[in-house]
Amino acid sequence: MISLLQRVSEARVDIDGQMVGAIGQGLLVLLCAEPDDTEAVGEKLLAKVLKLRVFSDEAGKMNRSLQEVGGGLLVVSQFTLAADTKSGNRPGFTGAAPPALGEALYDAFVMSARAAHPVVQTGRFGADMKVHLVNDGPVTIPLRIAHQA
Repeated sequence: MISLLQRVSEARVDIDGQMVGAIGQGLLVLLCAEPDDTEAVGEKLLAKVLKLRVFSDEAGKMNRSLQEVGGGLLVVSQFTLAADTKSGNRPGFTGAAPPALGEALYDAFVMSARAAHPVVQTGRFGADMKVHLVNDGPVTIPLRIAHQA
């Protein structure tokens, strides 16, 4: 599973001019499932996201997790994270899970996130979304958890 985490002071997702999810301080998680991913891979990724120390402590060091600061989590599906740009000028997306699997894994990730963390908002899988964010720092961290055979 591929993800891109952005520490935000605020973020929201709009679809057709309507806000569907919003958070204040927290993490925006752009999420892409790959063909070999499983719910177990999503669980590992979620555990890492919730415990990753990317928020500042009293000394200004990135030493606090999302759980410690009580921040929100905004999860947005983004298959384009699997873009293959090795040849040509048009990216290929065969590295992303097929839509049915991608949606099932995205839904499982969100369900687990809601069970583990009090503030979880989402976009909508497969929708044309407008994501608005104020990146805090800026802090942007790529995170990938691979399926282990």
